[in-house]
Amino acid sequence: MNYEIVHLEEKTIVGVSSATGNSDPQMGEIIGGLWEKLYQGGVAAGIRNKVNAYAIGLYSDYTDSGYCVTAGIEVSKAENPELSVKTIPAGKYAKFLVHGHMVKAVADAWGEIWQMNLDRSFTGDFEEYMSSDPENCDIAFYIALK
Repeated sequence: MNYEIVHLEEKTIVGVSSATGNSDPQMGEIIGGLWEKLYQGGVAAGIRNKVNAYAIGLYSDYTDSGYCVTAGIEVSKAENPELSVKTIPAGKYAKFLVHGHMVKAVADAWGEIWQMNLDRSFTGDFEEYMSSDPENCDIAFYIALK
């Protein structure tokens, strides 16, 4: 999988979060539930100060046993106290571009990324969904690097 090195400014994400991990048998259900809550649950419609319409899937707060997943949207200012607020740190990222079926393309891409020898910092990795068509989605993956 090809990627480019990019430098990003800090971003603020507002959405819904939950703790999980790759060894958690409920991981898929937990992450799917967050996306369902964000869209079918009406959370996305109520998020204030959106920078754009792109959905963000953020993986942060890494520990030995897992991480926090947030399904949300980038905002210019967090003004939804009832929701999770997460910061994507400024820094160096490996950026991957993927196109295809939303669920399959994401699973396949992560499978490849996990096998790569990237100098990861584990400060915050995220997916940015640049279209909402589940069959033909454009997705950018950003993997935080040291």
